[in-house]
Amino acid sequence: MVLEETNFIRRRVVGPILQLLRIGATPERLAWSIAVGVVIGINPLLGSTTVLALAATPLFRLNVVASQFGNHLVYPLELLLFPVFIRVGSLLFRTEKIPLELAAIFRAVKLHPWQTTRLLWSWEWHALVVWLMVAVIVAPVLKMLLKPVLERMLDRLHHEPIVEK
Repeated sequence: MVLEETNFIRRRVVGPILQLLRIGATPERLAWSIAVGVVIGINPLLGSTTVLALAATPLFRLNVVASQFGNHLVYPLELLLFPVFIRVGSLLFRTEKIPLELAAIFRAVKLHPWQTTRLLWSWEWHALVVWLMVAVIVAPVLKMLLKPVLERMLDRLHHEPIVEK
């Protein structure tokens, strides 16, 4: 089982990054691209991450493949952090807690559609503010952690024996 997981990580995570390094992507640019992709990938605006990561790449001169890689890598984390961002946003802005049970939300939409929509958007906006505060800290830290790892990967690539076919 451990061997299968190692092979999966090697094929799906390490392999694509090595390929980007082989074609000339720098560790600095890859580190920023992956970090920004990861941070965008956990934003609480569900369904927006791919488009936001694509929009950020030319703005910050990122590697599109690496930013999308980071974005898609953390998809499960986005779902786990969504209620956290909502709750912290409610605490920060002192709004009532969102009823995270689907039945309660549907009942509110049915009884008071406009008021519920406004309330949902305020929770979402507050969650986005919290996410932005987290993103400003996490992206540079993640970049600093990734860069030396990517530099070591590039160094190993340069010292790989050339295999002739």
